[in-house]
Amino acid sequence: MEKRVAVLQGDGIGPEVTSAAVRVLEVIARRFNHTFHFEYGAIGGDAIDRYNNPLPAETIALCEASDAILLGAVGGPKWDQNPSELRPEKGLLAIRKHFDLFANLRPVKAVPSLIQASPLKESVAKEVDMMIVRELTGGIYFGQPSRFTDESAVDTLVYTRPEIERIVEKAFELARLRRGKVTSVDKANVLSSSKLWRQIVDEKKQGYPDVEVEHQLVDSAAMKLITNPSAFDVIVTENMFGDILSDEASVITGSLGLLPSASVRTDGFGLYEPVHGSAPDVAGKGVANPAAAILSAAMMLKYSFGMETEAAAIEKAVETVFEEGCFTADLAVDDKKLSTAEWTDKVVDELDLQFVSNSIMFSYV
Repeated sequence: MEKRVAVLQGDGIGPEVTSAAVRVLEVIARRFNHTFHFEYGAIGGDAIDRYNNPLPAETIALCEASDAILLGAVGGPKWDQNPSELRPEKGLLAIRKHFDLFANLRPVKAVPSLIQASPLKESVAKEVDMMIVRELTGGIYFGQPSRFTDESAVDTLVYTRPEIERIVEKAFELARLRRGKVTSVDKANVLSSSKLWRQIVDEKKQGYPDVEVEHQLVDSAAMKLITNPSAFDVIVTENMFGDILSDEASVITGSLGLLPSASVRTDGFGLYEPVHGSAPDVAGKGVANPAAAILSAAMMLKYSFGMETEAAAIEKAVETVFEEGCFTADLAVDDKKLSTAEWTDKVVDELDLQFVSNSIMFSYV
């Protein structure tokens, strides 16, 4: 199979972690007889410096000619004083909106060999395996009017029925592939938009009799994420609630450096990025954790390219490297800290070992 991937490295540690992900994808291409064409573009602060635009037309054109987007990270204090239209984050919001990437998927799964890094008790964190489905192109981040003055400020929260229906359907479909439970999070006791959200979830569940559905208010869900996170399977919620809850859930694993994400639309096209930020304080030092970027690449293979076997191979390689006690500086508990490149080498070696082992196994069948 032949695919084109737009690589938007972005800012801070973005170039380091995306380079690691590309290395892993190159191994997958070689071992599974695929061809991946990687083309590079600018976004965020990098694009502001080069084009005076956080999402230049050249980048949009590159992405439109690609089958998926692999993104590093955007932002940093260098651009904090810029006017709002020249902030790196505007590029990320704009690319999501331009490509109608309405569904943000954030898996949160406990890693047994890293459970000691979680701030939660092992008994609470060890069984966690959830998928947070966040609506990404509507809600208060995009509503109009939106204005700010020294005397007042206005933000508008708007959702339409089609926007809610498609994200709810995505959550139900994912639940069918997992443990069959959807938790819909809203604030229906206060917000009109949440009342419509809850109404549509109840309508949609009639078409999924095999999926268990529960409603939960966002404040209650936030508490349960810490006290009983293993109770969740698929969480579906609107844009701002999803932004907050997914970051809260990220601490369960002990490091943002472990969490991938996908932002997809109905035809399978998607943008894949680690959940962590640009970490400018460690950029260029070769110490960034590339696990989330590598796992984001695995999500790209699974959700955009339909390469489930290849995605599973990456996930297994990452898990095995962790089980062997190989960690970057953010997770190492002793002086055995691997650099970004060294840790990526371990994943590459494990993928090669998998391929050799499978070849030997099949030769005896």
